[in-house]
Amino acid sequence: MLRIHFTGVDLARVRMAARPDAMWETILSFHRIRDRRGAMVFGEWRRETRARLNGETRLLAPLIPARGYFPDFLTPAEGLHGMDTALDVLRGTPRERLRSELCLLAAGRHLPGWLRALSEGGVQPLGRLLGALRNYHRAAIEPYWTHIQTQVEAERAVRGRALLDGGADELLASLPPMLRWQAPVLEVDYPVDRDLRLDGRGLLLQPSFFCRRTAVTLHDPALPPVLVYPAQHTSAPGRADPGQSLGKLVGHTRSAVLRAIGNGTTTSELARRAEVSLASASQHACVLREAGLVATLRHGNSVLHTVTPLGAALLRGGATMEACAGYARKGPVTS
Repeated sequence: MLRIHFTGVDLARVRMAARPDAMWETILSFHRIRDRRGAMVFGEWRRETRARLNGETRLLAPLIPARGYFPDFLTPAEGLHGMDTALDVLRGTPRERLRSELCLLAAGRHLPGWLRALSEGGVQPLGRLLGALRNYHRAAIEPYWTHIQTQVEAERAVRGRALLDGGADELLASLPPMLRWQAPVLEVDYPVDRDLRLDGRGLLLQPSFFCRRTAVTLHDPALPPVLVYPAQHTSAPGRADPGQSLGKLVGHTRSAVLRAIGNGTTTSELARRAEVSLASASQHACVLREAGLVATLRHGNSVLHTVTPLGAALLRGGATMEACAGYARKGPVTS
């Protein structure tokens, strides 16, 4: 069991990650690609991903064992800002850190020559690692990123409601069953017995699509504390979902914009998420607002778009989709 010890300051500094972490999803998906369990959620993803791989699994396997420790340098905090940013940080990992973490990995197992060379600061093996991670990410993560993001943002919405309703105590108590809040300690199902004292640094809660069964944290207690835990799955990646019907109804770009708004976004964030220009994002948000699917509020120096209950019902699809669409065309009723 992992026991995470909070102080009053730590409770005030608990926060939810703003988005999926590209590097955590990449590394944890590597566990799933070799696991036969969870076929309902991961079966189709495994088949599709394996068909796109070209030797990356064989290269990365010694660095990311199926069980136990893998190096902390593989999951820098900058993974929240995308894979390219994370790989740039990994490229700059100090030689001393590479050596110490690979020595931990080597305990009880034999490392191939290229990893031993990496531990000595070799430029060529580091480039080989970065290339393998990039290629694996393109095969296993990029085609499913929108789905991963949707699942993580749905998880954030649930935890955000708990935080608004009851503060940090309620947030921690609302986490999945493998995480149990016994104030001032968060007990976590974990493969080893360990205590982590936050000592006023707070804790970043990082929901993950590919994290399953148990949560994960960094091995080095001196690094910024993060707890990666399984996000609830509402559908499997690669399968048809109501978004396809929504695209037929309102157009694929506008449906993508509506999904990208998620649980709240500024216009600039919306443009980035939906991969459209700032002007286009503003225009689509305006049309959706006039249809009653989106509400727009001023937030500081920017505006914040949120999906209305009608918009959420349309996103969920189901038997009421056509009724919702008719309601949207007529516009909301005002009293």
